[in-house]
Amino acid sequence: MDEPATLPGTETRRLLAITRPTGLYWADGGCRALRVHDIFRIVRVLEATPTNGTESRSMRVLIIEDEPDLRSAIARALRDEGYAVDMAANGTEGLYMAENWPYDVILLDIMLPGVDGWTILKRLREHSSTPVLMVTARDAVPDRVRGLDEGADDYLVKPFSIDELLARVRALLRRSAGRASPVIEVGDARIDLNARTVWRDGKVVPLTPREYALVEYLALHRGRVVSRTELYDHLFDENEDTLSNLLDVHVSNIRKKLGHDFIQTRRGHGYYIE
Repeated sequence: MDEPATLPGTETRRLLAITRPTGLYWADGGCRALRVHDIFRIVRVLEATPTNGTESRSMRVLIIEDEPDLRSAIARALRDEGYAVDMAANGTEGLYMAENWPYDVILLDIMLPGVDGWTILKRLREHSSTPVLMVTARDAVPDRVRGLDEGADDYLVKPFSIDELLARVRALLRRSAGRASPVIEVGDARIDLNARTVWRDGKVVPLTPREYALVEYLALHRGRVVSRTELYDHLFDENEDTLSNLLDVHVSNIRKKLGHDFIQTRRGHGYYIE
């Protein structure tokens, strides 16, 4: 049985055991069933802070939107681009998710049931600098000014082009990573963050969306060993309850396409790009 552990940033909890195969954990003398992605998130919280002292960045997007068709369309487009996506259909659920899990970008509607977007934005800016893109039908100039002045990083009016939304998400990710250039060079490979493509020897390397997402994440954290837990947490969304060897398969495929030494392995710790 594991030693009791403390969850940082919350009240003290005694985690007696986490049993991955059964999806159970023991806490405060009781047993509770969890989905696999929740287990990974608990393990992620218990991991040490990165050695460089900076907060790690993800490619996980939260969509807070009450219109189901639009919510699904945005999620589908983002997933097709390789992002991990979580969704909330009302403001109450969205606020809870935004305050309790780390996201790299939040897409936020204003007119929501439960808690409206203005309130969510205000609550987030009390403690979080997560980029927020407001996606709303409210197109009046005073609403746009209010959104930007109250802490939104961008404002997109409905109806909109999915291509424009994706471009704005890429820009927010690039700015939040502190990169002015959309291109990262790793050896003889060029990673184009805007086009979401990898070039080598003047040719586009045919990567799947998930393979590209893995390359991009490691490149944005270049020089730091990224644990398997972190990669699962940030590259797979809440619907992908998997403890398979899928990550190893992606790494193997990338090495076949970009060279065996492109992604390095630190046994027992994770993967990194030099």
